[in-house]
Amino acid sequence: MFSHVAVGTSDLERSVTFYGALLGPLGLKQRPVTPDGGPAAACWVSPDQNLPRFYAYMPFNGMRASLGNGSMVAFAASNPKAVSEAYAAGIATGGTDEGPPGLRPNYGAGYFGAYLRDPDGNKIHVVHRGDLLEASPLGQNDRVSSPPLNRNVAPHEGDQ
Repeated sequence: MFSHVAVGTSDLERSVTFYGALLGPLGLKQRPVTPDGGPAAACWVSPDQNLPRFYAYMPFNGMRASLGNGSMVAFAASNPKAVSEAYAAGIATGGTDEGPPGLRPNYGAGYFGAYLRDPDGNKIHVVHRGDLLEASPLGQNDRVSSPPLNRNVAPHEGDQ
């Protein structure tokens, strides 16, 4: 669905350290970025795919990176252990907690996730979607929906 997702950073070296640690347990690898006249950037991909890509960029306009209110990047994990490892690596390299690893049954059976902010303040979610692993491929009488919003179930502090 996506070609790429990018977040802004004011310190590319710090972002490379943070995202390298965070994305390693998820199986993503940093790849070289071919200079194209744009701002400095770092990129991560699945080793067996060219797309989608995740980038951390210095802002094009040369100003300090700022946050998108309400925006969040969610990375898929193959299992709950990978969620916990990625979260721990992110915290260890300058991330801040927004919701520790754990089940979020209000989002679906088997939904295991963690929330944190990168050193620039971008909100990151790492999630294992056990609720979707057994689902049939789209187009086979499935309906597409977002995780249900259930105000009767208290989310972890920091969840949005």
